[in-house]
Amino acid sequence: MATTETILIVDDSKSVLEALSLLLKPHFATIKTLFNPEELHSTLHRHHADVILLDMNFKAGINNGNEGLFWLNQILKYSPSSSVVMMTAYGDVELAVKAIRQGAIDFIVKPWSNQKLIETLKSAARLSQSKQKIKVQNRDTGKELPLLVARSMSFSRVLNLIAKIAATEANVLITGENGTGKEVVAREIHRQSARSEKPMVSVDMGAIPETLFESELFGHKKGAFTDAHTDRVGKIETASNSTLFLDEIGNLSKSAQSKLLSALQNRTIVRVGDNAPIPVNMRLVCATNSNLWNMVGEGSFREDLLYRINTIHLEIPPLRERREDIEPLALHFLQQYCQKYEKNNLTFSRDALQKLTQYGWPGNIRELQHAVEKAVILSKEDVITGDEFTLTTPATLPTSFTGTLEDMEKRLIRNAIERNAGNMSAVAAELGITRQTLYNKVKKYEL
Repeated sequence: MATTETILIVDDSKSVLEALSLLLKPHFATIKTLFNPEELHSTLHRHHADVILLDMNFKAGINNGNEGLFWLNQILKYSPSSSVVMMTAYGDVELAVKAIRQGAIDFIVKPWSNQKLIETLKSAARLSQSKQKIKVQNRDTGKELPLLVARSMSFSRVLNLIAKIAATEANVLITGENGTGKEVVAREIHRQSARSEKPMVSVDMGAIPETLFESELFGHKKGAFTDAHTDRVGKIETASNSTLFLDEIGNLSKSAQSKLLSALQNRTIVRVGDNAPIPVNMRLVCATNSNLWNMVGEGSFREDLLYRINTIHLEIPPLRERREDIEPLALHFLQQYCQKYEKNNLTFSRDALQKLTQYGWPGNIRELQHAVEKAVILSKEDVITGDEFTLTTPATLPTSFTGTLEDMEKRLIRNAIERNAGNMSAVAAELGITRQTLYNKVKKYEL
């Protein structure tokens, strides 16, 4: 009997895709197939998959499984709540172990046993749905709220403003450097608001391709475009009677800005492929690490849209300006990762806490979180000392540098790419920006 579970099968053999689709049809509500793994990102952006059955090899004559491992890692970034089961014609136990260590749930060898394959995939689907339920519970019960530590005066002022803002229906613009906790602040505004009974709807505007913007925000009707097999409710409509959080709002193109402005002004949306306006009633909270006022002056951001989203402006201070909060945040992350990695007796030495407090944290809370997680993973003793933290501030431009702001940003990105040998994830982490923002800037500057 079919369930609500969705499976995506990725294999370069059309006969395998057809055979698996027929086999699994009675056991999954939705079965999607993909011949080309290059389309994984766009497919997972449009459709969630509880389980992804992924072939290990896609090029003729290459059977080492490296392609499968590469796409496994990409899937874990694109869709972390999906369960991935690897599939190969080569029963290599070492490769199976490697795939599982990198995040796969299980491993299937071709030719497969039908019963074992079905049982494995159903088990993976149950795990995926459990992860999604836990994610929703964590979000709705405020598990992130310990990050709202306020020993410092600068962040205490932020919390006071949150309490005042939350009681209103005003649109809010949250600004601040990457990693300062803008989304956590948005969730706290929602939690304290009259709309808190419904979950906040969050959208990363920097991760939405231009071609999918309207479908993602406004929804679409069946048949509106290729692969629009069913009607889809957009994020704005989903957020009706709740809060809509638009992160990375500064990444929107001028065309997308116009469409968003029209929806905000009219308080209605029209699904792609339809003509009927749908009224919406949501509270809007936006966030960005960009200076939108400068962007207005440059002509890259609409002034009328800025006024519309900026009824109240909330600036989040960087971690270096709230040093009193570093120690309690570090202790919170220590407790979190001690539980995760089952190392419950770990503590920080005094010199470790002193080192953390004195560091500049260009990546802010996110960098602190990653530093503590790394220290917990690598710890061999019960006490984590200062020597176990390797904290290096990214190289900066010389003080004699002259040129435009864009010239400076271009050089910073180019230097970071060189230092990290082209590893874009490492570059994004060093610069304190998302990978999508980094890719946008690399494309902009033709680096």
